[in-house]
Amino acid sequence: MPHLALYTFGILKSPLADPAPLTREFYDTGEAVYRKISQHPGYLARAEAADGDRGMLFEADWGAWGELAVPTWYGKGHTVETTALAATLSLWTDLRPAFDAIYTGLHREALNRRYDWFERTGHPNYVCWWVSDGVIPTWQDGVSRLEHLHDHGSAPDAFTFHHSFAPDGTPTRIKGIGPKSDQVR
Repeated sequence: MPHLALYTFGILKSPLADPAPLTREFYDTGEAVYRKISQHPGYLARAEAADGDRGMLFEADWGAWGELAVPTWYGKGHTVETTALAATLSLWTDLRPAFDAIYTGLHREALNRRYDWFERTGHPNYVCWWVSDGVIPTWQDGVSRLEHLHDHGSAPDAFTFHHSFAPDGTPTRIKGIGPKSDQVR
């Protein structure tokens, strides 16, 4: 049975190494959100660095998830001192559990604060696609899909929750949401 891959990407207003209260708040919130999401029904796995160090995204060992890659529109640093991004790559059993995890609870609260931490870029900040059972998506897969979504809109191989597709490529709709802006208000 296919699984849903979900890649998220955002450019932070300040580097991850910034000791300011807002950066610490982002970290603390993120850690709590990850703990909660990992317990959500339908959650299968996410890319985690083997060393677990904050800010060591480009140098980290991501195992089967591959080397960290970023969209072409990311123009900030790649060192521990200058990296200013947040990215996730995860696997889910289906659209509904992933949608529910993202748009409810602690993650929803974090989304409501996203402009405190993230720049407004005019680019999509997430993309979904289906992978075969047993396939682990890579960071490069996520970047390629996000850039495709930006350039061409939703398609069976790169879509949003609001303009989604079933594993067989047919358009589908998650009950309770419809085709509208993917911006959470």
